[in-house]
Amino acid sequence: MSRARIRLATAAVAAALAIGTLPASAYAAAAPGAGVSARHHQHQQQDETIRQIPLQGAVNVRDIGGYRTWTGGKVRQGLVYRSDALSKLTDADVTTVSGLGLTKVVDFRIPMELQYDGADRLPTGLSPTARPVSDLGLYGTLVGAISSGDPVTQEQMLGGGRAEAYMRDIYRTFVSSPENRAQFAATLREIANGRQGPVLYHCTSGKDRTGWMSYVLLRALAVPEETAEGDYLASNTFRAAYDARLRAGLKQSGRMQNPDLLIPLQEVRQDYLDAATAQMEADYGSFYGYLTQGLGLDLRTLAKLQDKMVR
Repeated sequence: MSRARIRLATAAVAAALAIGTLPASAYAAAAPGAGVSARHHQHQQQDETIRQIPLQGAVNVRDIGGYRTWTGGKVRQGLVYRSDALSKLTDADVTTVSGLGLTKVVDFRIPMELQYDGADRLPTGLSPTARPVSDLGLYGTLVGAISSGDPVTQEQMLGGGRAEAYMRDIYRTFVSSPENRAQFAATLREIANGRQGPVLYHCTSGKDRTGWMSYVLLRALAVPEETAEGDYLASNTFRAAYDARLRAGLKQSGRMQNPDLLIPLQEVRQDYLDAATAQMEADYGSFYGYLTQGLGLDLRTLAKLQDKMVR
């Protein structure tokens, strides 16, 4: 067997570990130092730091690399980035982004978001690939609520747990919508392609559609579920100051008397992610079922993803 085939076969085993097709006991056997406990690996994860790309015009830009996997590897850096919208980048930001060597930028925003926020500012020669993922009309609802300037209307639209319920519904459609699944699957296939250079994907805030994409990718790479959840929840840290300034500005301008109505829409929350994973289990039985049946990824593609992204 050639070295390439050996590597692919090894990666296939890693992919199987990542998606739970082997018994739990196999994790310990495959990890560095057979028999090392899961608790030990969780302590290892605490030492990992998220690699943020500091920009002035975007606050939630990160390299998804650096995380350890159950199979004893580590996700490579410099290959996949996640971010919020890139429409407000400064000239200095564009220079920084140019240094990442990106060959593809995937934009999950819908046309209405592009209309209001503007197209990405990217280095010369790089154009975004539009791959819209539905927000169930949330952006339009939000624009309507704020532009009304009416506190009663805003409370009726966003208060009483309605904003939180809206977010859970959106997360369920990441799994249940065939159109949404196709966008995520296409992005994963591109990342797995050995000839594809560094990729960045984003939405408006870089937390929901982008957060789900990153969660799925990390779990497919055999990153522990708790670590993938931590990467998802980290958006709250990176976005907190910016979102607080936005709420303060809306109150100062008189457009919202109670801008805290926006907090459930601005934050990521475990129960939002849980809504998506519960839908995944209901529709496909497991994470593996979601990857193979929902996203249409075969084991060879998952193995190529491992081979490229994990060292």
